[in-house]
Amino acid sequence: MSDQGEIAPLFLEERHTKNTIVLHRLKRVLYSGRTRYQRVDVVEMFDYGLSLVLDGQIQSTAADEWIYHETLVHPAMVTHPKPVDVLLIGGGEGATAREILRHNTVRSLTMIDIDQEVIELCKRLLGEFHQGSFDNPRLRLVIGDGRAVLDAQPDNSLDVIVVDATDPIEGGPAALLYTREFYEIVRRKLRGDGVMVTQATSTFYSADCYASVYRTIKSVFGNAYAYYVWVPSFTSAWGFVLATRRGSPRELGEEEVRKRLEERSVSGLRYYSPELHRALFILPAYLNEALEQRGRIVTDDSPVFIPI
Repeated sequence: MSDQGEIAPLFLEERHTKNTIVLHRLKRVLYSGRTRYQRVDVVEMFDYGLSLVLDGQIQSTAADEWIYHETLVHPAMVTHPKPVDVLLIGGGEGATAREILRHNTVRSLTMIDIDQEVIELCKRLLGEFHQGSFDNPRLRLVIGDGRAVLDAQPDNSLDVIVVDATDPIEGGPAALLYTREFYEIVRRKLRGDGVMVTQATSTFYSADCYASVYRTIKSVFGNAYAYYVWVPSFTSAWGFVLATRRGSPRELGEEEVRKRLEERSVSGLRYYSPELHRALFILPAYLNEALEQRGRIVTDDSPVFIPI
């Protein structure tokens, strides 16, 4: 029991499954409310600093957002020989756009997000995350349904598509961004050297979902490459799936990755590196087994959800 007059400590309760809940003690709450699409909290945590939380799930924290965003973006961008036209679905805090725009080959980045209220909050409260990316003249921000806006793009018009959507939560806004029908749209919009990448949920708490995303993308592209990274604030290894119309990220050696980064004036990276590139795609035996034996092909009529 707290002493009289003492303010009770604030905690964020984050549910990973029906059986696992993590409590994060908060220093302060900058914003807490609900938009048309989701619950939004912008908070400062003792251990992770400034943080964006959507529907009770941590999206980004100042302590480690760069691990997630660099790992999502740069393997795909480097795999493409010259990414000029890029499309991003999600990424409301602006950090994914920040990483894409590091590549000076990018002529245009179309960023699509369904929730304008989240965008405005992030512009105002999360400047250290977006670092001015919303003001970059190469960025075109579209507020709308990511799948519908992508479907309206001309076929064979994009070099890289990055999907940084929220997790597929039942009743949430992102479930139809993880289906075979969606990935068929993605494939049609990419040019011959096109590359796509998506976040693919926790490799541990939602292993069936991770495997399902991988198997679904592989069924559409043929060339699918799963990888992961440990994100401390997620208290889990986090999965990604990259796909190509042709070629493979595994074919790029250290020197070629270094050359492409230098030619594009990409510097100041804190996690991703030429030495790390190939290693990202080497999975432990249990994950390779899970990707082959667990999960299923996901469709619009039978979406997949994380188990919370």
